[in-house]
Amino acid sequence: MGLSDLTFVGVASRLGVSHKALYKHVPSIEALRVLVAEEMFGSWSLPPADEETLEAYLLRFSQSLRDLVRSHPGLAWFLVRQKATTPAMMAKIYAHHEAVSSKYEISLDNARWLLSTIALHCIALADTVFAIVREEGGVPDQSEPSALEIDFELGMRALIIGVMVMLEGRR
Repeated sequence: MGLSDLTFVGVASRLGVSHKALYKHVPSIEALRVLVAEEMFGSWSLPPADEETLEAYLLRFSQSLRDLVRSHPGLAWFLVRQKATTPAMMAKIYAHHEAVSSKYEISLDNARWLLSTIALHCIALADTVFAIVREEGGVPDQSEPSALEIDFELGMRALIIGVMVMLEGRR
């Protein structure tokens, strides 16, 4: 079920409460979608910056973000629109920028630019690719990559190589 398909009755049922009880705590379907999106994003474990190159980390980050978007149809809308991103989501994003800045010894501004660029393109592309897969009647299966997913990975690699070159000019 995607975020656009959420209903008060469906969420209340999954929570084991009545939809009337849920209405007492959440004023609208839009507010409910924001709460669910925030929880989806909040439960995502960002990949830790390990003992790898920045380029390798960015590829792992893009794969993790791709999987988040694949697993939660409709979440991309909240991630690419700054006005839809909640303070809790922004806090997690900023903490990630700081961790990457510190680990790879790049300025916070450069970390923010680098991660935001990768994230924006990754989210938009993943949302498009997996929407096509769902439209064609498929379920985004992770066991066998489709041609679209292979192209996705190659595109992200190209973007990462490009931003790494640009980063050198920004230092």
